[in-house]
Amino acid sequence: MILCAGEALIDMIPAPDCSEAGLPSFTAHPGGAVFNTSVALGRLGVEAGLLTGLSTDLFGQQLEAALAASHVDSTLAVRSPRPSTLAFVELTDGHARYSFFDENSAGRMLAPGDLPELGSGIPALFFGGISLACEPGADTYAALLEREGKTRAVMLDPNIRPGFIADEPRFRARLERMIAQSDIVKLSDEDLDWLLPGPQAPEHKAVSLLASGPAMVIITRGSKGAIAFLENGLTVAAAAKPARVADTVGAGDTFNAGVLARLSQLGMLEKQALRHLTDDVVRQALNYGCSAAAITVSRAGAQPPWAEEMPPA
Repeated sequence: MILCAGEALIDMIPAPDCSEAGLPSFTAHPGGAVFNTSVALGRLGVEAGLLTGLSTDLFGQQLEAALAASHVDSTLAVRSPRPSTLAFVELTDGHARYSFFDENSAGRMLAPGDLPELGSGIPALFFGGISLACEPGADTYAALLEREGKTRAVMLDPNIRPGFIADEPRFRARLERMIAQSDIVKLSDEDLDWLLPGPQAPEHKAVSLLASGPAMVIITRGSKGAIAFLENGLTVAAAAKPARVADTVGAGDTFNAGVLARLSQLGMLEKQALRHLTDDVVRQALNYGCSAAAITVSRAGAQPPWAEEMPPA
């Protein structure tokens, strides 16, 4: 099982106004970057689980039901009566602005002592999203990686949101440690420039990250596709797939799932195997990720594809 560790939250999306007073109304949608990746994995037919702080409130029950509907195991989620994280979305000229309600939430307050033991049936871990920035939970996920990352394959997507970072030096130090302990690091081109500011070319920045420990660094470039840099010197690129874009919500999360799913299907999602990837294997993984993301962007909201919707590998 691929275990995704990170946030699960409720996106409160504006709905058509139905109140006489003209007040806004919202509909609740399960979300969160790590939640989305776990759902995409489950839909792609890969055994997947989610380790998160999950509330027992009605929104937590909604999240749990959504995981089950996409065949994601929530056994390792840590339940508590703390509230679920809510993200209220305000749309202005098509652009989204978020107001987060996360204080004392089940997810954010996850502590190292809450972490379950992981069995031998979990060869790979995925970390990412705002859960790496919001303390104290961020330190808990870092502790999980420290505890389990030596023997399990690890993929990390920091999905950097500067607005969530209260203490930038502390965040950078934690993220650098986690990158050094990861086997695959995926960043958008914006993430890369935030993490390593300066005029250097993206390939030079990627190589500097490889020197800290990962076997592969993947840079996603929106409509320009993705490019992977490997510690063995290989560079592999994949073009974005044609799509009529409804919105880009969940595209990167689905890409992550596609890469992990294909590596798993090829028997390469193991710590040692990731140090010996071939051009063909990496190209297949990137193409599968791009194909899955293209389907997601063609739909409104984060709606990853099911395996039967994917083009032949």
